Amino acid sequence: MAKQVIEYAGVPVGIVVPDKDLLKFIAVKFHVHDLDGQHFASPSDVVRAIHKLMSASHASIHHAA
Repeated sequence: MAKQVIEYAGVPVGIVVPDKDLLKFIAVKFHVHDLDGQHFASPSDVVRAIHKLMSASHASIHHAA
């Protein structure tokens, strides 16, 4: 598998590259930087992790207000 662009909400946020039988996520947007360098089994796992991260960050913003 070659590198693949990962999009979230229609915006490219990073790429995945093959690494040790998994996919390594390389973030290109600041809001997903917490996932940079993590390994995933599939591109859909990356998108799920991004969704979880974004949901958690939006929840913390609403609680802080």
